[in-house]
Amino acid sequence: MFSVYVLIDNKGRLYKGMTSNLKARLVRHKNKHTQTTAKMENLSIAYVEKFDNFDDARKRELYLKSAAGRRFLKTKLGP
Repeated sequence: MFSVYVLIDNKGRLYKGMTSNLKARLVRHKNKHTQTTAKMENLSIAYVEKFDNFDDARKRELYLKSAAGRRFLKTKLGP
């Protein structure tokens, strides 16, 4: 099982990612082991989707990183 997830920090910045072990990945983010999120403070999960296979999860992650995906997240998560 693969998870596509969106993290939000205290300034409202979003990080989109994908993993096969969400719990372990969140620990790495919160312990500053991920370069992209190391400067983000007070990370929390804003959105998660589960997929049975890697290819579907990867396609969804790429979609969420696109302009259309950002618009989708804005309507889902609010301003």
